[in-house]
Amino acid sequence: MIGRLVAAVALVCLTGSVVLAQEDAVGAPGPFVLEGESFELAWTSHPTDTYYKQEYVPEGQSVEAYEQMFMVDVLTNGLSVEDAAGTMVDGLKQRQANDPVVNFAMIENEATGEVILDFLLSDSSSGTVIVEWNAYRYVPIKDGVAMFGISRRGYDDGASDLLKGLKSWRMGTIQALAELELPKVFVE
Repeated sequence: MIGRLVAAVALVCLTGSVVLAQEDAVGAPGPFVLEGESFELAWTSHPTDTYYKQEYVPEGQSVEAYEQMFMVDVLTNGLSVEDAAGTMVDGLKQRQANDPVVNFAMIENEATGEVILDFLLSDSSSGTVIVEWNAYRYVPIKDGVAMFGISRRGYDDGASDLLKGLKSWRMGTIQALAELELPKVFVE
């Protein structure tokens, strides 16, 4: 069930259907700085007793129509890093039937027990073409998993620009995410 919720939340983020709130619930108030860009807390959600989600965007951007977003998800239901990443991969595999852009790769760090899922997807159901690249860093925590992620989007003509530039910055961003010092998240 939580796996489906994680995939559903990713799809909700792609379509931009959110309700805004700005109260840190997991001990990660931000800002997060990745590759020189500062991301401020813009939205939080606590959809179930064991699931927390927070989104951060640069100044001047919104969670509904962002170019870059940083995310923190916390699952305290005993889910493992492998299960959380695997659930997302299962959702991406299902999405491939209707989304020709979907592509993904997983990088495992056996020393830390972390996994980075690097993936690309698209959507045009709203009439606007959206291409979205993400890297999700899954980290084991007490009673579950935390995900720290970066997302970049291109809209309409910008979607093509994002795809053209992806090769030049993708691995650098994944490396920056892998090396990012993370806060110790907690939930009450």
